[in-house]
Parts: sequence; C-alpha cells; structure tokens
Amino acid sequence: MELEKTAKVSLVGAGPGAKDLITIRAMKVLNQADIVLYDALISDELLSEIRTDIPRVFTGKRCGEHSHTQDEINELIVRYAFEYGHVVRLKGGDPFVFGRANEEIEYVESFGIPVSVVPGITSAIAAPSSQGIPMTKRGVSSSFWVMTATKRDGSFSQDLQFAAKSSTTMVILMGIRKLKEIVEEVSKYRGLMTPIAVIQNGTTTHEKCYVATLDSLNTISGEVDITQPGIIIIGDVVADHPSFFEEEVLRILHHAI
Repeated sequence: MELEKTAKVSLVGAGPGAKDLITIRAMKVLNQADIVLYDALISDELLSEIRTDIPRVFTGKRCGEHSHTQDEINELIVRYAFEYGHVVRLKGGDPFVFGRANEEIEYVESFGIPVSVVPGITSAIAAPSSQGIPMTKRGVSSSFWVMTATKRDGSFSQDLQFAAKSSTTMVILMGIRKLKEIVEEVSKYRGLMTPIAVIQNGTTTHEKCYVATLDSLNTISGEVDITQPGIIIIGDVVADHPSFFEEEVLRILHHAI
C-alpha cells in the first residue's frame, strides 16, 4: 500500500543556462521531486538530467507568450502539491532575482503548504563573467546595479536613470526589446564612448555576445534577436571583453573608408 505523500514545494534556481552550472543541492532536490514545473529558461540538457519517471510540466513565459498566467501557475503548484506531494518549481537563474518567487511563496503558504528555496547562480553575474566581463574592477567600478528595464506599465524604472547618473556597472535584465530606447536614456547621463555589451543564451553552447559603445550601438543592434532574452551590461568594465578594442578599431576603420 502506497503511503500518502505530504504536500510540499521547493523553489529551485536552475542557474544561468548551462546544465553544469546548477548547484549540487538543486540537483538533489530535483531528483527527489514528485513533479517538476519548469520555466522557459530551462534547457533540454538540464531536463535530461532529471529522473525520467518524474513528470514535468512546462509553465514558461517568453516575449509576451505565456503558457500560463502567474495566477494559473500559483494554482497549479498548489493543486499538484496536494495531488503528487513534492512539487519542484524550477526557475532559471535564482528564484529571487526577478523570479516572482515571493508571490508564489505567499500563495502556496496560504494553503498551509511548506516552501523551501534552493538558491541559483544568477545570469546577471554568470553571463558577463563567462565573457570575461567583471562586475567590479579596482579603479574602474566599485559597484554594480542589477535592474529591470521597465515597470509593469512599460515605462522606464527610475532606477535606470539613477544608475546612469552614477559610475556603477549597469546590468539590465528583460530589456532586449527596448535596447535602443535604453541606450538613448543612458546616453543622456553617460559619455557616448561608454562600452556596452549584449549577451544572449549566456553560458550555453548558443551564447552570443555583442560589444560596442553607446555611440556605435546601431552597428550591432540589427544582429540582436529581440525575440530571445538577454542581458545588457553598460559600463567601463565592458572594455575588458577580449574583442572590445578590436571591434571598435574595425568600426572606426569602416567609417573612415
């Protein structure tokens, strides 16, 4: 006779993309799950590491196309917890970095279901690092600011302006579709030769990194796939990217011809 399973939920950070950048604790919890709900940033390679007898449900959101609304996801977590037992909610990066983890925790706990959190490596740091771009550097940048580009109503967050006015390294998530507008806004407060990088599919085999300056962004913007998520890094630390000066010299020569 099968014992009745206790309802519980684990919010697990999957890391920045590469399957081997998930933590050991996260993998242990994943393989103890009775069912896994995963988002759009989870790679097939990582999913293949989960025990094949564990059911998986896609609950992804990408570029305005949602398989489920957030309210529906909250309801699914609770329903599956009572039906299956241990639900693992697998989120890209870290659950608490723009992952709406608090909303899910509050909803689930309101039903008396315990929730635990397994931190993940956030792409905000891992993706730039994988490209040789430091967040801080002695004598160049003493801080970094991770922010979302826009608020719920689509307008720019005031934090974007505050960060642009400082010398901090700016790391902007969920801003690819407003890349040109972001650069126009930041250019009001920073020099046009300020370096910028755009990283998509960070830490995976499909990783792409584009480097430029605020002034020369138009030379790379056409290459960026706005249907795919990515990270924007603005600040002098981007000059540490191995190809930054090479790319800038090529652009200068191109315009000179």
